[in-house]
Amino acid sequence: MIMGRWYRALAGAAMMTLVLAAPAALAQPTPGNAIKRVDATTVGEQTVFTVEMQGPPAQKPADFTTQNPPKLAIDFLDTGFSAGRAQYDFGGKLLKSANVVQIGDRTRVILDLTRVASYRTEVRGNLFVVLLDNVAPTARAAVPTFAPSSAQAPAVPAMRPTVRNIDFRRGQDGAGRIVVDLSSRDSGINIAQQGQNVVVDFLNTSLPDGMRRRFDVTDFGTPVQGMRASDNNGSTRLTIEPRGNWEYSSYQTDTQFVVEVRPVKEDPAKLISGAGFRGERLSLNFQNIDIRSLLQVFADFTNLNIITSESVQGNLTLRLKDVPWDQALQIVLDAKGLASRRNGNVLWVAPKAELATKEKLELESQQQINDLEPIRSQVFQLNYQRAEDVRRMLLGLAAAGAGGVGGAGALGSVGAVGAVGIGGAAASNTRMLSKRGSLTADPRTNQLFVSDIATKLEEVQSFLGKIDIPVRQVIIEARIVEANDTFSRNLGVRLGFASKTAGAGYGNTYTNVVSPVTQNATWDNGPALSLPAAAINGVNPGSVAVSLFSNTAGRFLALELSALEADGRGKIISSPRVVTANNIKALIEQGTELPYQAATSSGATSVQFRKANLKLEVTPQITPEGNVLLDVDVNKDSVGIQTTSGFAIDTKHVQTQVLVENGGTVVIGGIYSQTESTNVNKVPLLGDIPILGNLFKDNAKVNNRTELLVFLTPRVLNDSVSLK
Repeated sequence: MIMGRWYRALAGAAMMTLVLAAPAALAQPTPGNAIKRVDATTVGEQTVFTVEMQGPPAQKPADFTTQNPPKLAIDFLDTGFSAGRAQYDFGGKLLKSANVVQIGDRTRVILDLTRVASYRTEVRGNLFVVLLDNVAPTARAAVPTFAPSSAQAPAVPAMRPTVRNIDFRRGQDGAGRIVVDLSSRDSGINIAQQGQNVVVDFLNTSLPDGMRRRFDVTDFGTPVQGMRASDNNGSTRLTIEPRGNWEYSSYQTDTQFVVEVRPVKEDPAKLISGAGFRGERLSLNFQNIDIRSLLQVFADFTNLNIITSESVQGNLTLRLKDVPWDQALQIVLDAKGLASRRNGNVLWVAPKAELATKEKLELESQQQINDLEPIRSQVFQLNYQRAEDVRRMLLGLAAAGAGGVGGAGALGSVGAVGAVGIGGAAASNTRMLSKRGSLTADPRTNQLFVSDIATKLEEVQSFLGKIDIPVRQVIIEARIVEANDTFSRNLGVRLGFASKTAGAGYGNTYTNVVSPVTQNATWDNGPALSLPAAAINGVNPGSVAVSLFSNTAGRFLALELSALEADGRGKIISSPRVVTANNIKALIEQGTELPYQAATSSGATSVQFRKANLKLEVTPQITPEGNVLLDVDVNKDSVGIQTTSGFAIDTKHVQTQVLVENGGTVVIGGIYSQTESTNVNKVPLLGDIPILGNLFKDNAKVNNRTELLVFLTPRVLNDSVSLK
């Protein structure tokens, strides 16, 4: 896509040149050289493209390639175009056609290829020759690449380039530098990131057997853990294995190719982390190119309109591989002491001092205009903010009330606005009006009367449009559910025995048992064994009594069985609800205040009160996704037992922060308790007899369960509801 855009830019430039050829000829000086004709032939495995010129070129033309579509562009500086046509069709397997375009005092020759191919260039007197390899390369770059060749090549085919040495060094700030020494600077090089590795392909370059191995460089303490050199179908491939957070760059100096892998350290002070350059990646390779021509390359690549100052001059030599275009542009500007300012799609380039002086003059001029600009007055009607609070903000004064704009007495949503930062802005002592501006607030009509220059009035209007808005409201409903399940069972027995004839008895009281004269002993009807069932919640147990006696009524046996069982279930639901504005605390409570006496410092007593109530305290915050963040505090108190100091208070309390979706329900807390007990009272030994032992003991069993759950449901009210 980007290369297509680049090609369209070149085609557009060619069309513009044809249309404006006559005016350009009048406006531009006559070039010192000219292209007479171009031609292409196939020799063996090479396509030879020849450019015939009037004289030898003053300097070797710069060239670069694009991969999509595959093209080779050659720039001839101070060269015109005197041939009879601008397009040449060759129809070869590699070279399809050539376009010649004159732009000012330079001419560009664009070769339209069928695929990406390695090439080399040479100057032979008045001829400029491009040798294209018909054999397809085994590796290609993964990103759009400008890969010019600046090396001189012999007139006859040269020996195959070789990798002489591979060296690794530790650079500054922990960077790893891989230095590859080549036998020739004509080697075609492709570099690209593949996954977590950086792959460098040296096209048509041999690798000695002793270097075909893996290099472990972990001990150097750089992001590079290792690198592997291998043969790749007649080419040499170097795979660099970095780890962690890193970035890389590459450059070539004569026969040395250097790849530098640097660790990236995130600055915690940055508001936005990550790479600062996000442009499309490109590669550049120019030898002693004019800075204006280089800026034209950036203009063609980015479709930006670049304007350069007359002070921008000089030449530059650089080779950049696979870097974002905005970073490459910044490198070029820094190298020449330049700076840029962008306005829309227009980029102004000038020396830093010149730009700083220009901006200073513009600011001083604007200040003078502001001092002379007439004052205008405008009335602003506020709907949701208090005029006095906004007046203090615009003047850079501290807002009224502890809560800034959100203080007591503010209209509608003022408190919410203050909560999210308006109060902080007011307290920053930053005056928004100019030194000539003034304003007055009318609390009766809630209007602001502002007098200032037009630009400041526009800023005030924009500011009021952002803060004078209705705040969103939230209804919060809480459900406090208390459930209890109780079960109790008591079993008991009372047993008594007496015998008048035998003079013996078992019971509470048996009189005359030792009298030798009479046999009419008396027996009080009290049991010898009394283990009755206990009462439950004040309810006495039921009982069944049986008395057994002989025919002569001389012997008595009394048996009483008692039993009681209680089973209860209950549920209490408390449902407080409240509506509040975004970021505003709301409180609702209901209950009883219990009086108690407290001693004072003078020794006297006074009556004070403690609350036993149901309370919901909540602060909602609506997130950008539409969810609700709640700071909630729920109390469920009740009156407990009475003590000598007053009534005790049974407390149930939940305090938390929770994120809930709009209209969703969440359980923010719960308490579950269970009480199980079994009590047995019995007569030793007799109570342990199976079955019969039940007549000599009583049983009490209790199983109580209680559970407390707190549910919370927030709902964001829409604007139509919140404004009613």
